[in-house]
Amino acid sequence: MYFLYSSLLTIGYLILMPRYLFRRNFASTIRERFGLHRPLPPSSQPVIWIHCVSVGETNAARTLVKRIRELFPAFRIVISNTTATGHELAEKVFSGEVERTIYFPFDWRFSVRRALWAINPAMVIILETEIWFNFIKEAHAFGAKIAIVNGRLSEKSSRRYARVRTLIKSALDNLDLALMQTPVDANRLISLGIANEKVRVTGSTKFDQPFPESESELTREFRARFYYSGDSPLIIAASTHATEEKIVLEAFKQAFKNSKGSLPRLLIAPRHPERFNEAAKLIDATGFSWTRRSAAASPEDELADVVLLDSIGELRDAYPCAQIVFVGGSLIPHGGQNILEAAVAEKPIITGNYTMNFQAIVNEFERKRAIIRLPKLDENSAAKKLSEVFLDLLGNEVHRKELAENSVRVMLANRGATEKTIVAVSPILKSLLSSTKYTTSN
Repeated sequence: MYFLYSSLLTIGYLILMPRYLFRRNFASTIRERFGLHRPLPPSSQPVIWIHCVSVGETNAARTLVKRIRELFPAFRIVISNTTATGHELAEKVFSGEVERTIYFPFDWRFSVRRALWAINPAMVIILETEIWFNFIKEAHAFGAKIAIVNGRLSEKSSRRYARVRTLIKSALDNLDLALMQTPVDANRLISLGIANEKVRVTGSTKFDQPFPESESELTREFRARFYYSGDSPLIIAASTHATEEKIVLEAFKQAFKNSKGSLPRLLIAPRHPERFNEAAKLIDATGFSWTRRSAAASPEDELADVVLLDSIGELRDAYPCAQIVFVGGSLIPHGGQNILEAAVAEKPIITGNYTMNFQAIVNEFERKRAIIRLPKLDENSAAKKLSEVFLDLLGNEVHRKELAENSVRVMLANRGATEKTIVAVSPILKSLLSSTKYTTSN
């Protein structure tokens, strides 16, 4: 079964490789993706390898990494990512906090083994149920403890894994622990064959993001450069995907034309860097004055109707400037992007109908009247409806404040997943320290 999986994976990689090679900086990551990492310096300190696919998982790992460092300073931590955006964010937020940030190897046995020998992990923590069959099998054979943390499993993914039940059960048998966000996620994983005693429900660590005590230096820079402290309300379209920029721009155009107060402004942050130029062309075609975050600062920036946030890891610093946040990936059947960073910034949030990736979280926000979720709509209808919601919120400060306050209440009511996670993994970490003859005051 593993041979068939590896063969199909090879075919898939060969088909997709030409496309990936043209992506930003992909070629420079090839060595690491083939497992050719520099070996970590020899040390008596054991290593925890934490895998975060992309930006969302990297942010979710921040509180976990902080608590591990506080409670188990004897461990060295290595962070891996699959995407360039996730890797760039990891390098930024974990600078000086972890031993190394690396790219995750291709899931072939030889590349996985190379990476394992270089990193030499005592434990592997995988964020959000990223199941790579060869990696999990080889990490188990290597002797590492393996845990899924902050796990979620959509109905679609569950059905897909069920088609390869023998393979998935083999991978799940190699896990030592699976900490899932909700009972639904836990039951789906159990239905695939994992032993019940290995599964716990701990909630989502994304709720544990700290509320900022003051504005960051970057937020102040945004306010000064783009005059976001002025009277014109700012709408942020966050983590948008293909076709969503077109819908948002049309909705903004209608809201701009029909606004009865100060004219709104718009900041668009595409989810993937390779689409920055595509989004720029769409903005340019609207006739609005606009600028790019990556461009040299100019006096005209203060007057730009639209700003393209073509940068990595800066969206959360832009949120405090907004009066309204639309979170993308949700007007199309992608499944939605993370709404919690906007909630931490205490902003009213809008999403489309397709929120399968964060279904439990969005449902909780809806129950508490902490979000506006649009119905399923075609492109033209979506632009019209979104503009109506923009106009309603722009003209109704009370409603904006109510949504923001309710979202904060939801965040506060659901905190604690990081501590539950630490409690669950502590016995494993303590046993590893004992087995490596390393003592600590903890």
